[in-house]
Amino acid sequence: MEFQNRVVVITGGANGIGRATALQAGREGALVIVVDINEEQGRAVSDELQALTGSGEFMPADLTDIRQIRSMIGAIYGKYQKIDVLINCAGICRETSVPDIGPEEWDLVLAINLKSTFFCCQEALKIMTPRKNGRIINIASAAGKIGGIAVGAHYSASKAAIMCLTKTLALYAAPHQIQVNCVCPGPVDTDMTASWSDEVTAAFKERIPLKRFARPEEAAEAILFLASDRAKYITGEILDLNGGLIMD
Repeated sequence: MEFQNRVVVITGGANGIGRATALQAGREGALVIVVDINEEQGRAVSDELQALTGSGEFMPADLTDIRQIRSMIGAIYGKYQKIDVLINCAGICRETSVPDIGPEEWDLVLAINLKSTFFCCQEALKIMTPRKNGRIINIASAAGKIGGIAVGAHYSASKAAIMCLTKTLALYAAPHQIQVNCVCPGPVDTDMTASWSDEVTAAFKERIPLKRFARPEEAAEAILFLASDRAKYITGEILDLNGGLIMD
């Protein structure tokens, strides 16, 4: 019960890596708040948490709207008087080719993937700083290191920026005893990779030394390691989770 009585906020917690992380954190004793724009799936996850652990909460929010971010974080603080862990899983992926990306799509991908991550961190840090305690884990992507092969340029650019943002926030937060880290997955068995063609999927698996995609539960384990006391001297870290696809 590593996270007993800790308040863990997971954006994008309705599916994929976010859902797996929410369920595992709940199993380990956390009071999990799932934040997502998808109310049906978000409530389904909170129902799963209630069935598993007797606790768990869903909070709907459109994270492209800073007012909703502030309202969401404020409501959580009002109820629990703290946030111990913020996990920024919210994100979208578009596979649009370089010639076809328009400004509206570019702005949407950056708003959800990057802008919301920063402003969720900003609001959480206001709560964590006076307590001199807290963990933030952001989710990037191998595409942010090697460029977009099966994803768009805007997606890979947003994920590269999240890695640098993580380091900047880690430097800012360290004097307040708050750790900020990043998990950088390669392909994971989620709805995103399920849309890839058989050819793209096979080509990717051939490049990965372990010859398979990660499972969402494996990503959750990496995220929760960084959120745990086992990682209390780690900050500004970019933790690769890619089966050997990138070794640096």
